[in-house]
Amino acid sequence: MTDPTTIERTQHEPSRMLELKRATRGVEELRAALREVEREFAGQIEAIEPSMRTSARNLVHYLAVRRHDVRELQDRLERLGLSSLGRMEAHVDASLQAVLEALHALRGEPVLPGEGPLVTFDAGDTLLAAHAAAILGPVPAERDTRIMVTMPGHAAEAPGLIRELVQAGMDIMRINCAHDSPAVWRQMVQNLRSAERETRRPCRVCFDLAGPKLRTGPLAAGPAVVKWRPKRDAIGCVVAPARIRFVSHAPDAEAEEANIPVDGGFIAQAQPGDEIVFTDARKRKRSLDVVAVDDGGCVCETSMTAYVVPGTRLTLQRRGKAVAEAQVGDLPAIEQWIGLHLGDTLEVVHGDEPGRDAIHDEDGRIVQAAFVSCAIREVFRAVRAGEPILFDDGKVRGTIRDVRPDRFAVEIHMVQGGSAKLRAEKGINLPESELSLPALTPKDLEDLAFVAPHGDMVSLSFVRAPSDVEMLLSELAKLDAAPLGVVLKIETQAAFDRLPMLLLTALKHPPVAVMVARGDLGVEVGFERLSEVQEEILWLCEAAHVPVIWATQVLESLAKAGMPSRAEVTDAAMGSRAECVMLNKGPYIRETLRFLVDVLHRMKEHQHKKSARLRKLRVSDAVPPGSEPARGRADS
Repeated sequence: MTDPTTIERTQHEPSRMLELKRATRGVEELRAALREVEREFAGQIEAIEPSMRTSARNLVHYLAVRRHDVRELQDRLERLGLSSLGRMEAHVDASLQAVLEALHALRGEPVLPGEGPLVTFDAGDTLLAAHAAAILGPVPAERDTRIMVTMPGHAAEAPGLIRELVQAGMDIMRINCAHDSPAVWRQMVQNLRSAERETRRPCRVCFDLAGPKLRTGPLAAGPAVVKWRPKRDAIGCVVAPARIRFVSHAPDAEAEEANIPVDGGFIAQAQPGDEIVFTDARKRKRSLDVVAVDDGGCVCETSMTAYVVPGTRLTLQRRGKAVAEAQVGDLPAIEQWIGLHLGDTLEVVHGDEPGRDAIHDEDGRIVQAAFVSCAIREVFRAVRAGEPILFDDGKVRGTIRDVRPDRFAVEIHMVQGGSAKLRAEKGINLPESELSLPALTPKDLEDLAFVAPHGDMVSLSFVRAPSDVEMLLSELAKLDAAPLGVVLKIETQAAFDRLPMLLLTALKHPPVAVMVARGDLGVEVGFERLSEVQEEILWLCEAAHVPVIWATQVLESLAKAGMPSRAEVTDAAMGSRAECVMLNKGPYIRETLRFLVDVLHRMKEHQHKKSARLRKLRVSDAVPPGSEPARGRADS
């Protein structure tokens, strides 16, 4: 009697051989596509720096594969127990060759030799690691991912802060050229070099060029007034006094307490326990208790709300007697905004005329629409009716209507929270408009002259086309800045659409990296597509052996407020798939850096690019009730 297992195996053989045949044909077709696309890109590959041509070939090989839908082939290979090509990015031809050899072996046929030199599995990973080290510096021993930290302006005067960050794990210091000045940047770099010597830990410098950022223009100034009020509970009782600081210099807009400028002699005479009395802008008598005096000013507290304007007279009293008098100096105007709701119309006009809110008649009807200015003429040449426009990181979204040479109307169709306050200097995104703005502005060209001798790498902001990269490479050649690394910031729909050609262009000037600037990029492509898009960027860059910097809002709640969200921690862990993660500045940047170092150290044991690393898990030691407990721990 025939064994049932033998019958089942015999019936299965024709089906398996058919699967092998179809899988072999599918892989062979992909390998043929590699050769065809390589011939298509022969001119671009030849123009690339010789040491990078292997990586360029691998990139076009990856493009050849991704021109096909290979999901059915992947399923077939998985059923045969073979690689499904899901980790082929860094070594495309070698991956196809290995699978093809396995298929031929299973069919009992001779193994076919590969055509031309292959980027082997080891070589692909080695090239990516070498290119990352060339621009981003050596990889830290305790993690596989470097950390870039954006400097606040006061870092120029705080060498201790920079030293702490280097000691805690900062691998790259980022200087945003949209802020501060070359004198401030120079001091930051000097502080960093001192920190490197003191900590014996290397750290590189990345200068981020500002680029042609589209922003809303100024708004009409509001009144010059400062308001303060104490903190009250639900029934109106004061639970914390308002704090006010009188200073002899211009007030600090970012200070936690209200800053009021007065004559320095008035401050010099103040002592803790004194009282400052005055009549505020509403003709109400108010008093403040002096609680501290230092070189920088005089700190007061009060349980009363007050409005203070320039010229308000102050009297310093001690035990009921007047000691000194002074007037409040110049105060900054209150920042204004344009209130927007669903269905509103906002006009965008060329120039720098201060924008304003809508004007209403006595019945509340709009007689003049709100408007905001934009100084970049090219915007008004490029936009077309029906195209989308977004303001303030996508918080306000609309559709362009009624386009004229110097203005266009925007019909608001989405507002975060139902209403929004659009302020000056907020970003404008035009994801479907064909802008022909150069990536380098006159300011960028001036800054580049400083960056070349002081930086290790330079980030090209708002790159949209290969010509933008060519322009930067040309300027670097003029400055004899061949060693300077180039970082392409992918933050527009156009940049993402043209990423393969941007990479092939940038490979002419190694070292090169790509920054996934997920803030603007998410606004442009739509946040529902951001996860998909950032995955594709990671894949394409790995195929080109180009390192990736994972940027924008990483652990932002922790950096700004001292507590991360659950989603942010998961996002930070995802950053371990890149060669570098960028942190933005914030009051809690030290704590944020240490937190990220710990996350990346832990993820090193579990993840490499798309592949899970299957180290022994402690939870796998679980045993049925009554059994002997397993000994030893594998993770913590």
